[in-house]
This record gives sequence, C-alpha cells and structure tokens, in this order.
Amino acid sequence: MKRIIMILTLLAGVAMWQACIPKYTLNGAAIDYSVYRSISFSDFPIRAALVYPPLQQLFENKMIDMVTQQTRLRVLDNPNTDLRMEGEISGYSLSPQAVGEDAYASQTRLTITVRIRYIDNKNPNLSKDQSFSAYRDFSSSEMLSDVQDDLCNQICNDLTDLIFNATLGDW
Repeated sequence: MKRIIMILTLLAGVAMWQACIPKYTLNGAAIDYSVYRSISFSDFPIRAALVYPPLQQLFENKMIDMVTQQTRLRVLDNPNTDLRMEGEISGYSLSPQAVGEDAYASQTRLTITVRIRYIDNKNPNLSKDQSFSAYRDFSSSEMLSDVQDDLCNQICNDLTDLIFNATLGDW
C-alpha cells in the first residue's frame, strides 16, 4: 500500500510539473495561428522633410522579410486580411551630437521615424497607432552620401525589430 501511494504521489508530481512548463516560441511571435492566418502591408511613403528615396523600398522589404521569416502568416496584397500594417516614414533627420575642441560637431546622428498603424481585424482592441524611432551616429568627417546606405540598413533593422516586438511579438 505504501508503494502504491508513493507511485501515485510521484505521478501526480510529474503531472503538475508538466503543467507548469511555460511554452515559448523561438522567434518571439505571440500569434494564435488558429485565429490569424494572413497579413498585408501598404506602402510606407516618405513624409519627412529630408527624403532619401531608397529608404521606402528598403524599409518595406525588411518589414515583409521579418514577418515571413519569423511567423507563419501569409503575406497577401489584399487589405481584407486578418492583420494589416500601414503607415509612413515620418522622419529622416540629421543632428549634431558631439562637439570637438574647435566648436564643430564631431559626431552626427541620423534618426529615422516610422509611424505604424497596426490593424487587427479579428480583435480591434489589439490595434495600434504608434511611432518608432531609431538612430545611428557617424563621424562628421564622413560625408552622409558615403555612409547613408549602411546607416539606413542598420536603422531599418532596428526599426523592424521594434515594430515586430510591439505588434506581432506583443511585448
């Protein structure tokens, strides 16, 4: 009898331990795929005072790549999907950061701001309208045209991470 109680206690302990194990996804997405199956993206036009034309396509491609690589959602060209992302590139600015001994800026900061409207057609309470900014500093001795492509690429990576975590990652 003592042995049966011990076995039952052990089995109950294992069952409770199994129930307490949290489930994580490796990609950070918090999506219920039984509810959400598709997503669409609109164009993200540049509405900033300064315009770097390749930025729009770069950002759009990085957003779509992030979603296709990190989720099982189908990206469709149809606005009637379960989820939708739209918005604009609302800021592209340069600002001096560090001042050298000669009173000239030794570092310049490139900041990009994107406004996102995340529309959840299944649960409108989860929809968001939010702006995200990211930046990179570069030496003022360098010409912006020489470092712009690399900086925009790095900043777009940061922006897509921030946007993914705030929307699909539900952080």
